[in-house]
Amino acid sequence: MTVQIKTIDLAPKRHTFGHIARRLGEDKPASRYQEATFDIQATTNFHYKPLWEPEYWTYDTRKTTVVMQDWYKPLDPRQYYYAAYNIARANMNQAAERNFAFVEERGLLTKASESARGAIRRGLLPLRHLHWGSNMNMTEICQRGYGTAVTAPCIFSAGDHLGMAQYVSRIGLLLDNQTGSTLDEAKQTWLNDAAWQDTRRLIEDTFVERDWFHLFVAQTLGVNGVLLSLIYKNVESAWDDAGLTVALLTEFMNDWRAEESRWSDAVIKIVAAESEENKALVSGWAKHWIGRATEAAKPLSVALLNDGGTAAIAAGEAALKKAASLGLAV
Repeated sequence: MTVQIKTIDLAPKRHTFGHIARRLGEDKPASRYQEATFDIQATTNFHYKPLWEPEYWTYDTRKTTVVMQDWYKPLDPRQYYYAAYNIARANMNQAAERNFAFVEERGLLTKASESARGAIRRGLLPLRHLHWGSNMNMTEICQRGYGTAVTAPCIFSAGDHLGMAQYVSRIGLLLDNQTGSTLDEAKQTWLNDAAWQDTRRLIEDTFVERDWFHLFVAQTLGVNGVLLSLIYKNVESAWDDAGLTVALLTEFMNDWRAEESRWSDAVIKIVAAESEENKALVSGWAKHWIGRATEAAKPLSVALLNDGGTAAIAAGEAALKKAASLGLAV
């Protein structure tokens, strides 16, 4: 008796979902990112306009003054959708957990000098409030924005800021042996310390910006590009003998800044290149918020680094240079 094994090739009737095939073509297989991004947002058959903003539909391109023929053009170069994002963050979190375990087991922060610990309490812990404000901004962009290509990464970014606020809080808990007293102190520093008041005023001013892409520029080029860059880029020199320890605990933030900017820079570049009108609007917003962030960073630069504001000016110039590289007239 003989056994013959035969294989049969079955050609699929279609390679992807209909709404993706209409965009890419019937015979082109789509990636998971494309299937989770293109044309996911609802565009028709809304029941009624929101009572709190009756001049707009739930998803409405008029909620920003910039105009795009297709809001699915600003794709994420990281190609993050839910699964890919969570896998990437799980890997980054594992590295962060190892660093926290290393520092905690050896009591590295408690062995630091009192001056270094005081500098951390004043200069780093209030960032938990700035990250929380950034979380609110990215969530607002997600709910007011248009097109899943932009709004989905925004909610991922909101989750990142929440996670970083928690990391900063954990650094405070390591300083006070888990009592939480440093976090109460950080709140008062955020509310009352003169070095932080321009930063607090800036982030609170962004809360009332209704144009969601204007807010996107303020957050990514202003807050992320200047304020967060200033602090996380200078941690080793800011905290005296604890600088290397803090750098180890904030490694996630620096990795995140590089990764996040790949996406946010790509979005701004594509939107600004769509038309001269878009370029003029985005350029004006970028110049305004980078300027404001630079001024807000100067008191922090003086308080953290005692440098007369040099690091803040350098951070602002770097942000302007990056904005120019994105095609903006700043």
